[in-house]
Order: sequence, then structure tokens, then C-alpha cells
Amino acid sequence: MEFGLLQVWEGGWIGAILRGATVTVMLGIASILLGAIVGTLCGTAKWLRLFPFTLLVDVYTSIVRGVPELLVIYLLFFSSVEFMAKVAAAFGYGGLEGNAYAFVVAVVAITAISGAYSTEVVRGALQSIPPGQIEAARALGISSGRIFRRIILPQMLRIAIPGMNNVWQTTIKDTALVSVVGLQELMRVAFVGAGSTRQPLIFYTIAFVVYLLITLVSQSGIDWLEARLQGRRRAAR
Repeated sequence: MEFGLLQVWEGGWIGAILRGATVTVMLGIASILLGAIVGTLCGTAKWLRLFPFTLLVDVYTSIVRGVPELLVIYLLFFSSVEFMAKVAAAFGYGGLEGNAYAFVVAVVAITAISGAYSTEVVRGALQSIPPGQIEAARALGISSGRIFRRIILPQMLRIAIPGMNNVWQTTIKDTALVSVVGLQELMRVAFVGAGSTRQPLIFYTIAFVVYLLITLVSQSGIDWLEARLQGRRRAAR
């Protein structure tokens, strides 16, 4: 075990693991933010029953939530990688599909996945807002924009945080799936290190600890945000 840890340290794998963890966090943050935007737009469309957008959103969420996440990544990557390789080569950027493009596809794929689940979280949060509050505001002549900013949005955020927390935790774990497209994130680095040093237990244990740290730290931040919003709600009363 000591020899294995020495191999990890002297082989420069600690730096590689940290870089992989950075890619994982960047990928997770980009995907959850874009997914939240997608979820807000789609969830609002479902809440308002905007036809035909409601139908399109239902098709999107049903497809994405009805197939394995890994299959979504495979379909998006292998359906476009050849085309993008030709475009990159035409402009003198050969090999682009194996580097930056892998990150772009990973963000798009995980955004699509997190967006589908965020849609239902946002829709549920909006439906939890008492309609009487909105009707009363309209009766007082308050503009639609102000109703959204002062009544709908604050309550939606407070109600949606627990559900979005679950989406975030799932998103971080889904980043491990993009190792199949060659992106050097945490799981990919652990896989390569395990194969190179023949110390799979050590590398996968390190990956386990790093993933756990990421989720625990982010959980603490989300708990703080939720408590802060709850405190503002009590102060407003």
C-alpha cells in the first residue's frame, strides 16, 4: 500500500487528479447553470400551459428521462464527432474533436439531462405558489413583470432549492459518464492511473474521496443558501 501511494505521488498523479477534479467541477457547474436555464424556461412553459411549447417540453423530458444518461452522451457525441472533425480539419484545427469538443459535448449532454429534471422541479415549485397571491396582485394593478420579480420568483427559488440540490448531486455524478468520450475529468484520470500503475484500489479510492468532498462542500453551500432564503422569508413576515 505504501509503495502504491509512493507511485501515485512520484508519478505526478496527484496533480493529474486535481486537474481532473477541476474539470469535473467546471463541467458540473456549467451543466447545472445551463440546465437551470433550460429547466426554468421549460418548467414555466408547462406551468403556463403554452401550447405547442408544452407538448415539445413533454416530448423532451420524456425522452431524456426515459433513456440511460450514458446513451444520451453516446448519441450526442458519436452523431456529431465525425462532422466536427471534418469542419475542424478544414480550418486547420485537426484533433479538436478529441480535446475541446469532448468538453462541449459533455456540457451539452449533461445540460440536456439536468435540464429535463430541472423542468419538473421548476414546474412543481411554480404550482406550489398559491394562485390567490397572483390574482390579488393583478387585482391591485401590479404589472406582470413586478409580480414575477416580487411574488413568483422568490417563492419559486425557495421551494425549488431542495429539488435543484438533488439535480446538482446527480449532475456531479453524471460527469463520471463522460469519461467514455475521452474527456480528462476525475473518473477518466482515475481509470488511466489505475491501468498505468496497476493500483486500481488506490486510484478509485482517491476518486471516491474527491467526489465525496465535492458533494459535501456543495451540500454545505446549498444548505447555507436555503437557510438564508428561509431567514429572509421570516423577516419579510
